[in-house]
Amino acid sequence: MTPIDRIYSWQKRHLSPRTLLYLLSIVIGIAAGLAAVLIKNSVGMMHHFVAFAFPVAFQEYLRFILPSIGLLLVLIFIRYINKKPVGHGIPSVLYAISQNEGKIEKHNTYSSIITSALTVGFGGSVGLEGPTVATGAAIGSNLASTFRLTYKQMVIMLGCACAGAMAAIFKAPITAIVFAVEVIMIDLTAISLIPLILSSATAVLISYFFLGMKAIYFVPISQGLELGDLPLYIILGVFTGLGTAYFNKVYRMVSRWFRHIKSQTRRWLWGGITLGILIVLFPPLFGEGYEAINGCLEGNFSYLHQFLLVDFVSNWEYGIYLMVLFLVLFKVFATAITFGAGGVGGIFAPTLFMGAHAGVLFGMIVQKLWYPEMNLTTFALLGMAGMIAGTLHAPLTGVFLIAEITGGYTLLVPLMIVSVISFMVTKLFFGNSVYTYQLAKRNELMTHDRNENALSMMRTYDIIEDDFYRLDVSSNLGDLVKGIEKSSRNLFPITDAKGKLVGMVKMDDVRQFIFKPENYDQIMIKDLMYYPDFVCQVSLSMKEIVEKFNSSRHYNMAVVDDKGKYLGFISRANVFSVYQKMLNKIM
Repeated sequence: MTPIDRIYSWQKRHLSPRTLLYLLSIVIGIAAGLAAVLIKNSVGMMHHFVAFAFPVAFQEYLRFILPSIGLLLVLIFIRYINKKPVGHGIPSVLYAISQNEGKIEKHNTYSSIITSALTVGFGGSVGLEGPTVATGAAIGSNLASTFRLTYKQMVIMLGCACAGAMAAIFKAPITAIVFAVEVIMIDLTAISLIPLILSSATAVLISYFFLGMKAIYFVPISQGLELGDLPLYIILGVFTGLGTAYFNKVYRMVSRWFRHIKSQTRRWLWGGITLGILIVLFPPLFGEGYEAINGCLEGNFSYLHQFLLVDFVSNWEYGIYLMVLFLVLFKVFATAITFGAGGVGGIFAPTLFMGAHAGVLFGMIVQKLWYPEMNLTTFALLGMAGMIAGTLHAPLTGVFLIAEITGGYTLLVPLMIVSVISFMVTKLFFGNSVYTYQLAKRNELMTHDRNENALSMMRTYDIIEDDFYRLDVSSNLGDLVKGIEKSSRNLFPITDAKGKLVGMVKMDDVRQFIFKPENYDQIMIKDLMYYPDFVCQVSLSMKEIVEKFNSSRHYNMAVVDDKGKYLGFISRANVFSVYQKMLNKIM
């Protein structure tokens, strides 16, 4: 008996399933907290190395080359050391839940830490939240596999990992739980709530111990809801919603462009050059951008002096407007290019970056045109909440994140207004978030709808029945009679020499001929067969197959590959049986 088997055997004898979940959620919280600490410190060390190893004057030139070096190191690690692709944080977790029964490969317990630290440490314009979530999720998945948890318990462990990672990074434990419910699609039940709380609380304590008690963006706010500002909140919600739509559009466009470049070397080369140019022109795009975000929140725009264009700005007031606008417009390009060139990271930090600058830009315009006493910090925070709500399709996450990092709920109502409006505006343009649009496109996305989840987990290949007697198109009635003797089915697929489906014969259609032996050699199969009006491609999702069954009212449908080659049949009864099993599995 292996050590793992001994642990499992001891656990079965001494721990109830619920107690085991509670203990594992604490372990996962510790792991996610340590992962967050490790990633943050690794990036900090790399930044300090660059700052101390090279003269200040030379660092301006380094901004052009450093991102390319980081991306190259990531590609070398993935290709020659890890030898397996590294998933992009939250989308990889969602894919594991919907398509791989929650199982994540063991290398993700360390590979995301290394690759994201190299990406961001050398200036890649992405965040560290996604890789931290992926690391915690990999640890949770492998722990759950070790203790042979059920699928539902596995999903709860992944939710605990995601909540722990978010709690440790932002020191916002309530937001972390809301994030797990909204984005990871964890059902908020009595069974899942306590593990989520334990994991989130444990992770934030680890973060406090190693990184201090100070929040990553701690901005105390004394001003709350002002009824006179209600129109501004509504307009800002629309503004951030349009900004989110812009983020989605550009992100998807740049991602498609990089996918069309087949050579990884060319993707790295183009990505490294364009990213370097962007960072040289707009230095705040270097790395996560937390310095710039804090500058927005504090009303300190000294970081804008890094711009190359600053020497050409004659009017500093209007120059700030222009430079902040540039940061809003080009941050998404820098983020998408970093990913396209092979970098590993998350989009949470870029979203906060854009939101803070969009809010400040809106606030400065309001100050100039209408309300000179307007508090820019308030609008920066509201902009961050709006962008989070729209980009992640998670309005509650946006509300609670900003509420927690400001040390209270003074801005709760304005946050709710801006977040919900931003979310609604974004939904007008994009039905899915940047996390989920690829999964939704392939019908692999899990939602809070159990029926759809059960269908998304079903695989066409797994329910194909191939015990139908197949005949060649050149066969005659006698060959069919032999098939009837050997088969218990009343359907007979007809294929050509290449195995392509060319028709079918039903028992009811030939009953009048099969008792007349004199017809066996005279009547050919091609004269009896018909081509079915409903045929399923194996690439179809189970939801599409169910819709075909509902519209056709057939009990069996033939399945072919993308070239028309016959694979077997799918029966209505088998689909329903497997569906019931999947539904029981996830409930």
